[in-house]
Amino acid sequence: MFKKILIANRGEIACRVIKTARKMGILTVAVYSEADRDALHVEMADEAVCIGPAPSKESYLAMDKIIAACQQTGAEAVHPGYGFLSENEAFSRRLEEEGIVFIGPKHYSVAAMGDKIASKKLALEARVNVIPGYNEAIDTPDQAVKIARDIGYPVMIKASAGGGGKGLRVAFNDQEAFEGFAACKTEAKNAFGDDRVFIEKFVEEPRHIEIQLIGDAHGNCIYLHERECSLQRRHQKVIEEAPSPFIDPATRKAMGEQAVALAKAVNYQSAGTVEFVVGKDKSFYFLEMNTRLQVEHPVTEFITGLDLVELMIRVAAGEKLPFTQADIKLEGWAMECRINAEDPFRNFLPSTGRLVRFQPPAQTMYQSNTDALYGVRVDTGVVDGGEIPMYYDSMIAKLIVHGKDRNEAIAKMREALNGFVIRGISSNIPFQAALLAHPKFVSGEFNTGFIAEHYAHGFRAEDVPHDDADFLVALAAFVRRKSRERAAGLTGQLPGYGVKVGHDFSVITLGTSGENRYTAVHVDEVVGQVGSAVVTVDGKRFAISSPSRLNDVCITGACNGLPFTAQVERGTLRNPLALVVQHNGTRIETVVVSRRMAELHQLMPFKAPPDMSKYVLSPMPGLLVDVAVQVGQKVQAGERVAVIEAMKMENVLFAAADGVVSKVLAAKGESLVVDQPIVEFG
Repeated sequence: MFKKILIANRGEIACRVIKTARKMGILTVAVYSEADRDALHVEMADEAVCIGPAPSKESYLAMDKIIAACQQTGAEAVHPGYGFLSENEAFSRRLEEEGIVFIGPKHYSVAAMGDKIASKKLALEARVNVIPGYNEAIDTPDQAVKIARDIGYPVMIKASAGGGGKGLRVAFNDQEAFEGFAACKTEAKNAFGDDRVFIEKFVEEPRHIEIQLIGDAHGNCIYLHERECSLQRRHQKVIEEAPSPFIDPATRKAMGEQAVALAKAVNYQSAGTVEFVVGKDKSFYFLEMNTRLQVEHPVTEFITGLDLVELMIRVAAGEKLPFTQADIKLEGWAMECRINAEDPFRNFLPSTGRLVRFQPPAQTMYQSNTDALYGVRVDTGVVDGGEIPMYYDSMIAKLIVHGKDRNEAIAKMREALNGFVIRGISSNIPFQAALLAHPKFVSGEFNTGFIAEHYAHGFRAEDVPHDDADFLVALAAFVRRKSRERAAGLTGQLPGYGVKVGHDFSVITLGTSGENRYTAVHVDEVVGQVGSAVVTVDGKRFAISSPSRLNDVCITGACNGLPFTAQVERGTLRNPLALVVQHNGTRIETVVVSRRMAELHQLMPFKAPPDMSKYVLSPMPGLLVDVAVQVGQKVQAGERVAVIEAMKMENVLFAAADGVVSKVLAAKGESLVVDQPIVEFG
């Protein structure tokens, strides 16, 4: 077994690998860019080596620097995590030449599966189901149209070297096939330096289901069941679960056996994933093979009880798999939510900056201990007060739960999301909460088009349905009443001027445009029970008890005998007296006052925000990489004004109306905050 390994990655996956290595008694080396100098994975590792500036190509993608770090520290092996160099054939070959073990498949397996056209040919030879299509590179749009007709519409036009949704178009007729081919070819050339394009049948109502497998150097290869990854937004997975609510045992066995056949065809030796597209009739077709550890590997770990990172390390060290196919269990139901630094209410634009508060829910399951089941696990690479840099992807944590069945897993996930406190940046937690509550998701009736269909116009606050909105009002009144009780108990108050607790309040739910809701509530204390009260809202009774302190953001307790977890915060930038209540993805801003104060509040005029229509504002934090206009320039609606970059995403800003540039308020190369003015029109 290795004495020391280097992790050629960052963030949560680097931390994940370190924890298993520590369990196995293996020393670890972290590499980091200048932007990650204070990152958690650097602190956790036994040694750390700085490998360059913040941009990935100058640090985490710099093979020479990583190999030099191995030689400097004496690391015998490299775990690449996922992303960066994890599926780079040249990197694994270079390591092999230097006498360093790559904790992953052999370079020839990576090469065979990295090319989509070559991998489809291999799949056909291994008798794996392949989507009907034309698997040779296509030269002209006319040829693309002819092939599309022969296959039968709809078809998918795909770049051979594509990934992440780039170089992909769906065509339903000749015109779309003609135009889609040209667009794919150009996009593929720009993104991957490889403009080869092929065409295959488009499977309707498709599900994205993948088989996890593990192979060793002794000819053994075993599948570890499937993962359901159909909930995707722009081809990026949002929620993953294992097993799939759609797959039956016979289909699972057939898919697993085909995945193993493909892996054996390329002498696969490590953890890997074979992705399938599955039609509504349970027909399944090979999509691609990921020759690395997947982001969503924890859900497989909990239904099987296996530590996939440990298995990868043991296989790389030459050990034989310690089990057979018959030994693989399927226990309970696991689910994972990717917690991303993005604003779902601003079309999921990246959100970077300092984590003013980062308080995940309590963990009961752990990365390197798969014996602890039926609980909550958090995989993350950040800490309270840490920085979310603009240079890397937006995922800051993975929230994983394990339940006895799917309904229990959903309930656990909703409660865990309620207790996940993130402040200072925006996160996609409200969107995750909405998905988990959607009837179609709960029933398991969804496919890869689910999010595009149900959130076609983006995600809005009203898209988060709450089981009982009056509970949020009651909780605000409960917290306010408890703070009044505490204030009334303070000594030294002037006679006749002491704080009176009161029973009757009005909860003002503040609207963004002055459309406030006024709700009369009555609060009775429960004699002899500290931290308890009965709140009556519109005739509904909420018996609330909570041991949480008044300054806790995350509040736990019971309401009418049922447990709850919610978040309550005091004060906002626009209103220091506000109480912000958040539960099941719904967030309300309230002010709890006396009935008379509520009457007076209704008479106050609404102060509208200033008119910013003559400005081009930054929709997200990021780097201003280009300003395409100058003072005095006439600009037409739709004309390019500026380009902002953050988290591997480039956002082009266009003029909303015709105008003349009167001021340029930000310079190229400047770091911007949300809503910062860039250009002003006269």
